Amino acid sequence: MLQVLLVDDEPLVRHELRTLLDWEKNGFEICGEAYNGAIALEMIEQSPPHIAIIDVNMPEMNGVELNRTIRERFPPIKTIMLSSFDDYDYVRECLKNGAVDYLLKHRLDAATLLTMLNKAVLDLRQEQRLHENRIANGKMAERLNPVLIRDHLAELVRGNKDAAAEFEAYARSNSLYPGAVSYAAAAVQIVPFLLLTESYSDVQTNRLVQQAVDIMQQSLGDIHERTAAYAGDGRMIVVLAFKERSEHASASEAGRLVSKLQHSLELFLNLKCVYAVGHACGSLSQIGASYASAGRALDVSPSIEPPAAGKSSGDSEQAEERRRSVYNQRVSLTIEEQKQILLAIERLDKEGMHSLIASVLAAIRNQPIHSHTVQMIVSELLHTGDKVLKKWMPIHSPEASTDELPSRSELGRIGSILELEHWLQSYFAGLLTLLKRRQVTGSYSRHVSQAIDFILERYTGYVTLELTAGTIGLNPSYLSRLFKEETNSTFSEYVNRVRIDAGRKLIESGQYSIKQISNQVGFTTHNYFFKVFKEITGMTPQEYLNSLGRGRAEK
Repeated sequence: MLQVLLVDDEPLVRHELRTLLDWEKNGFEICGEAYNGAIALEMIEQSPPHIAIIDVNMPEMNGVELNRTIRERFPPIKTIMLSSFDDYDYVRECLKNGAVDYLLKHRLDAATLLTMLNKAVLDLRQEQRLHENRIANGKMAERLNPVLIRDHLAELVRGNKDAAAEFEAYARSNSLYPGAVSYAAAAVQIVPFLLLTESYSDVQTNRLVQQAVDIMQQSLGDIHERTAAYAGDGRMIVVLAFKERSEHASASEAGRLVSKLQHSLELFLNLKCVYAVGHACGSLSQIGASYASAGRALDVSPSIEPPAAGKSSGDSEQAEERRRSVYNQRVSLTIEEQKQILLAIERLDKEGMHSLIASVLAAIRNQPIHSHTVQMIVSELLHTGDKVLKKWMPIHSPEASTDELPSRSELGRIGSILELEHWLQSYFAGLLTLLKRRQVTGSYSRHVSQAIDFILERYTGYVTLELTAGTIGLNPSYLSRLFKEETNSTFSEYVNRVRIDAGRKLIESGQYSIKQISNQVGFTTHNYFFKVFKEITGMTPQEYLNSLGRGRAEK
């Protein structure tokens, strides 16, 4: 039974942690509780636990200091950090000092906690296994250092011309893959790697990579029989050795092993992965070519079948040319798409945003989700959302909380373009809701805030005082009086200002004619749009367009 120490100054949090799991059923036992770092350190000195769950903010000695001290004095103990705040400096400091992970209290549930505990157990077992191997093998363990084996494979992946021969010679002199008669290499790709790590420090990225390689190696078993190593950009190479002469048996075994790796990464790290196994080869000197074939199969577009065995080289070249032509279609968002997205956000146009995301992803639907193009385009979409949040919702404003937005960590479990589209639609719908709430919030009563919210949602179509009052359950006359008292304008005046403000943004975009804009912002006639526009802005729509320096004749 693994011993777990709880360290938190809040009794309710400690109680929640105690009752969140059936600890004994899952192989754990709470060995003690402490309400600050100093008391926890005394308890650790008397009886060290296997795992400590530590709150970051505590009196006397906070969690960051305690975690650093444990790292220095009791390195075998694994730590899991808790906090009520997502503070990047705390995260970086805790991970740098060996914490298994950093969790927010308000997102903590039984499944998440158990996942973190299991990650800690994996680290403990890995270290114990390495310790036992060092004792058992002595100098041999040092000579067969996993780092050296993986360095050889990294050189192989980079295309070093001598790497294949050097790896084969190293394996022969150190008795790697004993009894093997054939080999194959697999490529395993963490699907959302670029999206997940673009905001990581180097330390955090390296830790994620190391965790992934360690979990894969534990699933494979002895590194001298089968080997996992990091290739770069979230991709791993797996060397498989077979003692069976049957190609069918070897292929079946390869598929089973790599599928097991995929499952382990999803189970322990919540990372969606895809894989492909390269062709079988008779010597380690050909393992680089096997890995290259796995990489090609992995990166081929979902709509293009990889070349089948037995096809001519001409057919293979044509398939490769088709693949390249598909990949060359897109590399990023177009300037036009960026403008349209910003415009939809500024107008709080949920339907327009939905259509834009669908259109952007439709253009890259024939590419693998882990491709650089897909990841870059999604990254640009999210950066656009981030810029709008920073511009319109300062970080210290009361409405700046983004807890309602889907967590970026959910990207780790997305495995298809369709799932990605649904996540993005949810993200931007939440973003528009936050921005709309910012426009509504203020000194208004609940009913007037509801009315303004309804206007912002419906201004492009039919919206009247009577319809709004009925929606929120008020008498129209009462809502009219209340609205005028709080906003200093009549209901229709407020609707017109919202429509004209949206019309000005559309004119500034330069994407539509003035007649098109009139219809898009909810005016039933072109002349009425002109009349209201001039009343509010002091100029006609055409004069406003001319003032921007790119006027054109009205259409």
